Amino acid sequence: RRSVEEICAIDCDGFAIGGLSVGEGKAEMYDLLYHTAPLLPADKPRYLMGVGTPLDIAHGIHAGVDMFDCVLPTRNARNGTLYTSLGKVNIKRKEYAEDDGPLDPACDCYACRTFSRAYLRHLYVSKELLSFRLNSLHNLTYFLRLAREARQAVRENRYAAFLAHVESLYPEEAALAAGL
Repeated sequence: RRSVEEICAIDCDGFAIGGLSVGEGKAEMYDLLYHTAPLLPADKPRYLMGVGTPLDIAHGIHAGVDMFDCVLPTRNARNGTLYTSLGKVNIKRKEYAEDDGPLDPACDCYACRTFSRAYLRHLYVSKELLSFRLNSLHNLTYFLRLAREARQAVRENRYAAFLAHVESLYPEEAALAAGL
């Protein structure tokens, strides 16, 4: 059996992990991620392809992954699912019809600074194209902030607490990851 280095040859710029999150359960996906990432050279970038919930990213970083890409933040935004410092928000729900608060009080994106949950819901249910843009802008801002917070937690040697916090925001997904 050949090593990763032999397969790659001499001068790879980085390594990718692909084929996860394509039908297996969350627990199995994380088992494979935690098994595979440490096998890759630590001195080269490690990239996880097409995996991208906030919890997936937090676990990916914990496993040693450096880079991610996924359509999830913008696709989910276009379908009304928004990620916030308090967990997921389904903006199409009727409970937001008269909610004058910001989507995420901890977020400084244009959508959160400028518009209420009620207005964002109105745009979504009216199928206004602005809804897709504002929701995507917000989700991308959230994911960038998540990555910055993860980096800071690594630097401050408190990543376990950071991961536990992200798990607390997405309890149903965390339960699936734990095999429950």
